[in-house]
Amino acid sequence: MKIQAVKVEDAVGNILSHDLTQVVRGEFKGAPFKKGHIITEEDIPELLKMGKENIYILELDPGDVHEDAAGIRLGEAVAGANVTWTEPRESRVNLFAGCDGLLKINVPALEKLNDLPDVILSTLPNNTVVEKGELLAGTKVIPLVVPEETVLTAENICREAGWVIKVTPFRKLKVGAVITGSEVYKKRIRDGFGPVITEKVEAFGSSVLGLDYAPDDAEVIAAKIKKMAGDGADIIIVTGGMSVDPDDVTPKGIQLTGAEVVKYGAPALPGAMFMLAYLGDVPVMGIPACGMFFKITIVDLLLPRLLAGERVTRKDIVALGHGGLCRACPQCNYPNCTFGKGSC
Repeated sequence: MKIQAVKVEDAVGNILSHDLTQVVRGEFKGAPFKKGHIITEEDIPELLKMGKENIYILELDPGDVHEDAAGIRLGEAVAGANVTWTEPRESRVNLFAGCDGLLKINVPALEKLNDLPDVILSTLPNNTVVEKGELLAGTKVIPLVVPEETVLTAENICREAGWVIKVTPFRKLKVGAVITGSEVYKKRIRDGFGPVITEKVEAFGSSVLGLDYAPDDAEVIAAKIKKMAGDGADIIIVTGGMSVDPDDVTPKGIQLTGAEVVKYGAPALPGAMFMLAYLGDVPVMGIPACGMFFKITIVDLLLPRLLAGERVTRKDIVALGHGGLCRACPQCNYPNCTFGKGSC
């Protein structure tokens, strides 16, 4: 990289080596042309009005890549399914969601990229629910010019990883719910779970296949879960009776269906007594009473992943411990808070 003085008229296509400041008394003081700007034909009249007959430009050596070109290549490399990117602004390329869905970040690949000299990629947390057009990430290189080798290494990391940033759209699934508890089954009290489940499911474009009610009887609960599956439910939610009290038999009911229990008990508060199992390919979520009482619980962390078609694993649930503590703020700001943001 070299710096040399060139006549303005001969500078088209070259790169400014420093900011060019303009002062208009009482109106403007700033740099309309910044370091790194690539000069165009349209710039010439404005530069002459600023009194710039000659300017200092950068001359790239073979193997040098300008920051804007590097940013574009990084944006192209990291943008996966349903992700769009913009032209550079001050050398930064932004990436946006191409649809509503669940943001997925390949964290090991992200860390490898940021371990490279002069490369920056900053993202929203993995598993964030995003809307079409929402900002997901920004990427750039630090210096004005980087070696071609740096950009090639970054591109190879992305290629070997398969993907770095993508958005998985939510599926339109049918969700069945079995509300347990003799007090609700016998209509001694009104069901508070059904409206909560319906609201959460419909917010993602899915629908509630049906609500069924069961007493505190493990065999009846199991039968109703299996019937929901037979009726075509893609996800089954079973509510209440999830504690270790002797009369709380919902976990046993889930087990009696023959479902494979992924984990009973989760490092998320609220949501510690949560259970996830799979009846074949159908996820069965056992939700404790906190799912009705609190606005945001572990359900809000895992339901979007199931609706995006993921098969949630024991490791996924264990990872919720980092960031799984809700602060119970007087005014809930979820998802713009720390709850669920620590896990990968």
